[in-house]
Amino acid sequence: MAIIKPFLDSERFASTIGDGTIAVDDLTFVFADTTPDTGLTAFPTSYVSYNLYLNGIPQLDGDSTFDGTTLTILDGASQNAGVPVMIEFTVN
Repeated sequence: MAIIKPFLDSERFASTIGDGTIAVDDLTFVFADTTPDTGLTAFPTSYVSYNLYLNGIPQLDGDSTFDGTTLTILDGASQNAGVPVMIEFTVN
């Protein structure tokens, strides 16, 4: 069982579907495609979990992947360009 540190915080990054990059049917976002919380200069290198919200609605785990630098929304290329995207990382 993993030991979770007692202090948790969140780091949020906002964008829209139109700011991402289409890769076949998927949509990718790098840090430069987002507007971060004040003071953040990159996606976190260490995090407990992340949540993806499209139009304010939380998405299921299998709908996206994150490899440390790029968030990929699977089959996200079909979304309307104006749909708001929020990525929230839980960090400790």
